Amino acid sequence: MEGDFIKINEWLLPLSWLYGLGVRLRNFCFDVGLLKSHSFDIPVISVGNITVGGTGKTPHVEYLVSLLRKHASVAVLSRGYKRKSHGFIIADSSATARLIGDEPMQMKKKFGDITVAVDKDRVNGIRRLTDGKTVKDIDVVLLDDAFQHRYVKPGINILLVDYHRLIIYDKLLPAGRLREPLNGKNRADIVIVTKCPKDLKPMEFRVITKAMNLFPYQHLYFTTLVYDNLCPVFCGKERPLSSITPDINVLLLTGIASPKQLAVDLEPYTKHIHKLTFSDHHRFTSADVDLINNTYASLPHPKLIVTTEKDTTRLLETEGLSEDVRHNMYALPVKIAFMENQEKFNENIIGYVRKNSRNSILAKTKDDNKSRNSHNSGNRPRTISFRNH
Repeated sequence: MEGDFIKINEWLLPLSWLYGLGVRLRNFCFDVGLLKSHSFDIPVISVGNITVGGTGKTPHVEYLVSLLRKHASVAVLSRGYKRKSHGFIIADSSATARLIGDEPMQMKKKFGDITVAVDKDRVNGIRRLTDGKTVKDIDVVLLDDAFQHRYVKPGINILLVDYHRLIIYDKLLPAGRLREPLNGKNRADIVIVTKCPKDLKPMEFRVITKAMNLFPYQHLYFTTLVYDNLCPVFCGKERPLSSITPDINVLLLTGIASPKQLAVDLEPYTKHIHKLTFSDHHRFTSADVDLINNTYASLPHPKLIVTTEKDTTRLLETEGLSEDVRHNMYALPVKIAFMENQEKFNENIIGYVRKNSRNSILAKTKDDNKSRNSHNSGNRPRTISFRNH
């Protein structure tokens, strides 16, 4: 059920109150203009959350990339969390997870035709991407994990909320996992409840919609996780997820913020799931490699290792994994699927980019439509209306 992964440390609530005081002061400074938010003359779409831990940002950004890349020149700008570099960097063929971070590296490997850049200073990053010199003809910038980065004022602000950790039931850090008070959701143009069960009932949609208490200008959507075939990390062939049978022992190797959902989703295939869990963005040490090798060797046959695409970017740069481990390690790619109103979401995103883009095919389509309809005022191109930013 919704909120079932939430755990509140009641004894830390006084510290949460102090933390909340600081966050409210910061937000007030932005609201009244003491701290400045920067707007840009190019479509900017931000995807983020107000909780610590994974809400599915990367697969949602990848969905936007897949939606827009056929029509526009797309750039993804990330902070590059825990990378061993500084400043603005554009990923090229020599990029590594150590240089740009694991999530940007994952997207660069998956979408080689887009621009992936990292910069802790998102304002500087967008300026570099759109100056016409660093990169040519960027049409839209997708900001990964930037909901709290209020120095940028995006054209569309997308807030992700984990179904299992609904923000309406959570508390501020450190008692809970909220990064800012609940009213921070009011800055969102689009709210997506992620990781929903595939059998979510219509009544549950209505209950969550009412509980989220959004404003009329905000659009609410629900998505669920969808898994592709298991992909070999080092060698071998793809295999369907259904090839995991009840007799197979699975070593679930993760270094992500919220691995619990993945374990739950694997349980219908086998109950023999052995978890080896590391912290989010964890860099595997020689001691970790020994632990992985020894743990896998101790499991009875038949067996295999399942990990995430995000972890794969770091594991590929890790030395010392045994041949047995390397030959039996598979990544489980994850995508998102809308449970309702997918076409409406797509139209909103494409419509925003079409309305504001300077160079893309979408902008050309808009101009062509204007030309064709210049003598027919009753047949104007459709655009969307978000609140005035």
